[in-house]
Amino acid sequence: MDAYRGFVMFLMAAELLQFHKLHEAFPDSAFWAFLAYHQSHVEWAGCSLHDLIQPSFSFLVGVALPYSLASRLTQGHSFGHQFAHALRRSLILVLLGVFLRSIHASQTYFTFEDTLSQIGLGYPFLFLLGYARPRTGWIAFAGILVLYWLAFVLYPAPGPNFDYTAVGVPANWPEHYTGLMVHFNKNSNLAWAFDTWFLNLFPREHPFLFNGGGYATLSFIPTLGTMLLGLQVGRWLRAGLAHNAVLKRLLIAGAAGITLGLMLQVTGICPVVKRIWTPAWVLFSGGWCCWLLAGFYALIDRADKRGWAFPLVVIGMNSIAIYCLVHLIDRFIINSFYIHLGHGPFQVFGPVYEPLLIGIATLAVFYLILWWMYRRKLFIRI
Repeated sequence: MDAYRGFVMFLMAAELLQFHKLHEAFPDSAFWAFLAYHQSHVEWAGCSLHDLIQPSFSFLVGVALPYSLASRLTQGHSFGHQFAHALRRSLILVLLGVFLRSIHASQTYFTFEDTLSQIGLGYPFLFLLGYARPRTGWIAFAGILVLYWLAFVLYPAPGPNFDYTAVGVPANWPEHYTGLMVHFNKNSNLAWAFDTWFLNLFPREHPFLFNGGGYATLSFIPTLGTMLLGLQVGRWLRAGLAHNAVLKRLLIAGAAGITLGLMLQVTGICPVVKRIWTPAWVLFSGGWCCWLLAGFYALIDRADKRGWAFPLVVIGMNSIAIYCLVHLIDRFIINSFYIHLGHGPFQVFGPVYEPLLIGIATLAVFYLILWWMYRRKLFIRI
């Protein structure tokens, strides 16, 4: 789990490498085009490797919960004490998300679509379901997907005269759907309508009209579905099953999730859209999370090859730290390099490679900080 989490956080931090700039400089290079694609989010439907960061992080919160509950029970913590901790953790995650989103704003920027806030909003419900039977967890998982899909479908679809340009969407945008899936179009769906009411309850510099990326607060509900899938997988890992049995379950669950998610889109029932966390996205991304976990499990637990994963473990055991560091001091580190070293060392291969090299140097600083914390057993927990 720590290695997988470290891999995910590395992907997040690796945005500093700015592959898109090299793709712009070498538009005919398939290599840079591939890396740039998988370091950015798709426009609406579909998936890149970068799109799997948030579901992986959410999924791993669920995987870790059975271990956390077992540890607290052995320490003699009562249910009430544990639930109070879950509520406190939820509040901290939500507020930390708001704080990090407000860094470059002129006032507190109240939005709740980022990874930390989404996990925080759903965490108390995940905790309660952690004490339920596995069967109840599966029922809750299915119920969330079906009811969330139904809520979107029952919300009135945008009419032919709907002004998409007023909500930040080009009128001729190629990602527009027709038929049943029109209910999942960008900034014209249930989640967008909810935010035009909810987010305007908070003090704002300007009234909230739309999110430029189409992200929404209500996505925490299907995100809870992603965490619940992780909870069920965490129970498999703690069940004492043989390694091959665990791998078999992960591979089958992954194949089932990916297949069902794609079928929902192909049949026109529900698109695979990460930005509003559609039920099809929960299944599709959840399937990939199972497969990714299966890969790390096969190499580390089954094959007992652990040495290669140490750098990822260093990152994964301080995931909150690296998340905050990247958001808070990335520009400080970059500016410090330029102040003390100038641009020369980062242009050794030519100016076009400067963003890549300064990104590598910044990532190295982040890793040294995490390695120092790991050596001194300093782990930030919420």
